[in-house]
Amino acid sequence: MIVSTKGRYALRVMVYLALAKDQGRIPLKQIAEEENISQKYLESIMTTLSKAGLVDAVHGKGGGYKLDRPVEEYTVGSILKLTEGSLATVSCTTQGPAACSRSTCCHTLPMWERLDKIIDEFFEGITLEDLLEESKTSR
Repeated sequence: MIVSTKGRYALRVMVYLALAKDQGRIPLKQIAEEENISQKYLESIMTTLSKAGLVDAVHGKGGGYKLDRPVEEYTVGSILKLTEGSLATVSCTTQGPAACSRSTCCHTLPMWERLDKIIDEFFEGITLEDLLEESKTSR
């Protein structure tokens, strides 16, 4: 599994907003500059986060972005699944039209499914609050 820039940037932005939670709404331009992310690319990420209800967005003068809920309620897994679509390690474990036609006779499928479960549990077990706490102790 390789997490795309969209997933990595979304996590960075969510951590940035978590750190700035007492500052009110943060303008997109400020986030883009502070995180060194293209403003145009960041717009699409923020649209995704906003439509999913992870951030509160207000457009126009005095607008910006802020978290919708406490930092301990956001999991890394939910952010990555939103931006990546799936955390599946191999295409044969994805659901829908891309699912493997050999799934009924594949001897390796259970292993891949276990790996996917481990990855999901790992990322769902980490909150934005955890990331903030961990970065404090590692500095």
